[in-house]
Amino acid sequence: MKIRISFSSFFKCLLLVCVLACFTQRAEAQQATLIDNIVAKVGGHIILRSELEFQHANAVGQGYKSPNLRCEILRSLVQNKLLLARAEVDSVIVEENTINAELDGRLNQFVAQIGSQEKLEAYYNKPMSEIRNDLRRSLKEQLTVQKMEREISGKMKVTPKEVQQYFNRIPKDSLPYFSTEVEVGQIVKIAQIGTAQKQAAREQLEGIRKRILAGEDFAALARQYSQDPGSGAQGGELGFFKKRELVPEYEAAALKLQPGETSPVIESMFGFHIIQLLERRGEEFNTRHILIKPATAQVDVQLTTHQLDSIRALIMKDTLSFAKAAKDFSDDMATKGNGGMITLPNSPTTYIPVDKLDPSIFFVIDTMQVGSISPPLPYRTEDGKEALRILYLKSKTPPHQANLRDDYQKIAAAALADKRNRAISEWFEKNKDTVFVDIVPDFKTCSLDD
Repeated sequence: MKIRISFSSFFKCLLLVCVLACFTQRAEAQQATLIDNIVAKVGGHIILRSELEFQHANAVGQGYKSPNLRCEILRSLVQNKLLLARAEVDSVIVEENTINAELDGRLNQFVAQIGSQEKLEAYYNKPMSEIRNDLRRSLKEQLTVQKMEREISGKMKVTPKEVQQYFNRIPKDSLPYFSTEVEVGQIVKIAQIGTAQKQAAREQLEGIRKRILAGEDFAALARQYSQDPGSGAQGGELGFFKKRELVPEYEAAALKLQPGETSPVIESMFGFHIIQLLERRGEEFNTRHILIKPATAQVDVQLTTHQLDSIRALIMKDTLSFAKAAKDFSDDMATKGNGGMITLPNSPTTYIPVDKLDPSIFFVIDTMQVGSISPPLPYRTEDGKEALRILYLKSKTPPHQANLRDDYQKIAAAALADKRNRAISEWFEKNKDTVFVDIVPDFKTCSLDD
């Protein structure tokens, strides 16, 4: 069976999980000058040998086997570059606020995973400003490819008959065997910072503002004091933004300023800021800022516990559903819109194998009955905030071989992905000759045909 590598769930997952590891290679693509470093050119885009080898190594590490694996990966990369090229022609654009939101989320996640901004900079031997710029380019490319795929596949759906047909095409000896799986929900409440901590942050920033008004350099003080991991190393400069692309409090304060003027201290969801307007250009404006976040050493855990206890009591009395409570009260943006249900990255279902669960969740639900809700538990968010959460064990499925009765949701998702993959592959076959593609001699034997 031919592997549709370019649009398989594996490679989509690979792009998401490994984007930080490979974005530096992509950033270097524009600087490549030696022809033997370039595997292929697709319109105005290039594919580096290092990019191909990186994805090949990851595919092998994931257990993918094929005598033509490199060629299949190359076809995948060519398809993605063709999507990018056609996106430019068809004016398919990812909005800046979407890129910025994704960029901020990824950076916060990477900093939290590695331990600190300084450790991240040391790992890549680059300042945060360069890491941000490189990641931005990679994310913009990735999000553009995804948007083009959505444009091509449209609002596809699968009928129960199509799901049945897809399942019937799977050889019986190839049906996957699922280990014990669970559906787990959470409602997270971030512990609120006390008044004393907020006042201390405000006073620190007021002191920095006085130094700026007395003549000290804003950018130098931003590099020294700002707690914004993205802009601090750049002297606080954010670059040009349009209206409604920044949080309302920040934008309102910035637009009241004249170029070179410094704002009073303002508060937003991120902390306390002072802002300097650098330039206005039509509907866009460029600012720099210094961000100070209140210390979180003394948050009101007791109040947060009481809030979650009250929510839990309402759910257990059937006064409120867990999904509605998560939507109305949870502070976790990743799950509140999904009825509070936790999912694995890029997974189409809410079912999670128990061996994939975070240990802090596994050891709690291991003693719970299906349908029960835990008491409030200590929790720390990905960006390091102190919080509490309650966990809900919605279901628990014993080990079994895949079947339509127990696994319809997963099989339907796979059938839909297969349908979309075929639509995108058909699009590629029709459009691959509309853009100039040049492959180096080493890979001339790789066919772009499906």
